[in-house]
Amino acid sequence: MLKTNARPLAGIRVLELAGLAPTPFAGRVLERLGLDPKELLEQNPRLIIARLTGFRREGPYSHMAGHDINYLALSGVLSMLGRKGEKPYAPANTLADFAGGGLMAVAGILVAIIERAQSGKGQLVEVDMVTGTRYAAIFPLTVSHPAAKLPMWDRPRGENALDGGAPWYDVYECKDGRYMSVGAIENHFYAEFLRIFLGALPQNTIAGDTPRAEQQLDRATWPRLADVLAVGFRTRTRDEWTATFLGTDACCVPVLEPLEVDDAGRGPNESGVGAGNADSSLIGYPSPAPRLGRTPATAPAKGNIFLRPGCDSADVLSQAGFVAEEVQALVKQGAVGASGDKSRL
Repeated sequence: MLKTNARPLAGIRVLELAGLAPTPFAGRVLERLGLDPKELLEQNPRLIIARLTGFRREGPYSHMAGHDINYLALSGVLSMLGRKGEKPYAPANTLADFAGGGLMAVAGILVAIIERAQSGKGQLVEVDMVTGTRYAAIFPLTVSHPAAKLPMWDRPRGENALDGGAPWYDVYECKDGRYMSVGAIENHFYAEFLRIFLGALPQNTIAGDTPRAEQQLDRATWPRLADVLAVGFRTRTRDEWTATFLGTDACCVPVLEPLEVDDAGRGPNESGVGAGNADSSLIGYPSPAPRLGRTPATAPAKGNIFLRPGCDSADVLSQAGFVAEEVQALVKQGAVGASGDKSRL
């Protein structure tokens, strides 16, 4: 919204109303815009300013450009992801950008709001995607630490229980080229999985000894178990396996494609909306989460769901006390952006 020398005054007036200022600016951009957090907090002690950056604000990377994969790399988490003997694998831009960045910023803001209710004071909330990613990955980082001495994650990448090393926690290709996920960690779930899986196989599919539940943690049996599961899953289609495991405690469900899942996160077996029945422009777009019982968020309207720069400038400035003539003047000066499109969020 802010673009010229008129921006500091406009920004300050807006912040006086808002009480909250999320900002994605790195380095000292806020200060260069005339919106120094220290000065803003002096003018409005209840203000909460959340500053989100990629790299940490200190150190040799602080002024460098970067993206999710770079922040993930520096966090130490990327080195843990991937198959044995292969290069580390970055799972799109979900971990650093959104989990370690956006969601961590939301958590910090909420904590600051709760604290403000007690103290009456706002504060600066600093979030960077490197530190945030490490915190989001606290479980694997903790259990894999040498001092923990836990067998769940004490091997190199791709050789542990939850990173593709254990056959009972993996993804398998089916007869039709689609996939099933298996997450039978606990032994009683694994026993249930084996019972159903082996019982559904065509006769003579498996040669030799049959896998047994009591062998689950015996790493010497994992290579053969992986072969048995790979061969077995290829005997039926994904939907046939889905029907076999549906309603059981075997921890085995289908890997759905994005357009097989409706906006509420329901797959074909839950809503019947999946691929082939896509009668909504929002199929595949997630609905707001978490869901609140009394004040639920509004799902995006059909069509373009992305914010356009300046689409809400007039409304925001009006709520901050700017009259129509002042808004028009700011737009004309280029101090704020303006767009004819309204936000659809």
